[in-house]
Amino acid sequence: MIAAGRLHAAFRALPIGTIDEILPGTTLLLAPHPDDESLGCGGLIASLCAAGRPPLLVVLTDGAGSHPGSPSWPAERLRAARRDEVLHATALLGLDAARVRFLALEDTRSPHDGPAFEAAVRALSAIQDEVRCAQVLTSWLHDPHCDHVSAALLGRALAARHGLTLLYYPVWGWLIDAETGLDCPMPQGWRFDAGPYRQAKAAAIAAHRTQYGGLIRDDPAGFVLPRALLSVFERRYETVLRA
Repeated sequence: MIAAGRLHAAFRALPIGTIDEILPGTTLLLAPHPDDESLGCGGLIASLCAAGRPPLLVVLTDGAGSHPGSPSWPAERLRAARRDEVLHATALLGLDAARVRFLALEDTRSPHDGPAFEAAVRALSAIQDEVRCAQVLTSWLHDPHCDHVSAALLGRALAARHGLTLLYYPVWGWLIDAETGLDCPMPQGWRFDAGPYRQAKAAAIAAHRTQYGGLIRDDPAGFVLPRALLSVFERRYETVLRA
């Protein structure tokens, strides 16, 4: 077991890599929810687009579970809004809408195993057969959110099926209490200098307006992006971990 605080320190000490070192081929990027692509990978997306190697982004869940108690934002309306937010955010990063796909799995219920998991792997496999990516980049297996774990497991299954390099990016893992022990090896990977793209990344994160608390006001228990998480992704460097 390794304390989360020690892992966080190791994340911050990873070597700085260039976009060509970290993601040398076409990248299949899995986002557990609409907004994870901007939070965890906004700089990487912008850099890949600027280099003429735009990733193929697959948003796994529909994001409709963030405000279940809102009468004015039922699931159908929220689902459509969050889809539009992703397209707006990724356009700000330079990614064409044709490079964004939506798997529309149920928010908070993305599968970890069983028939639904196999169906999701088949859907991703069909996308991979079409786009022929060299690596899959997905959320970290130890992110403390069920859909992020699902995304990691789906990425792992897809990578094994197609012989792809598997890489992770942490999101909620940055907020794990420092004393919490995690059953994982010391991390290997890179920091990516997203400094040249910080303005575009900030605009992309801000494009996810439904998640900031000011737009949907009739669900007191609804989700709001915490300041502690946003502050992590205002930093200069993004983290990419080898599986």
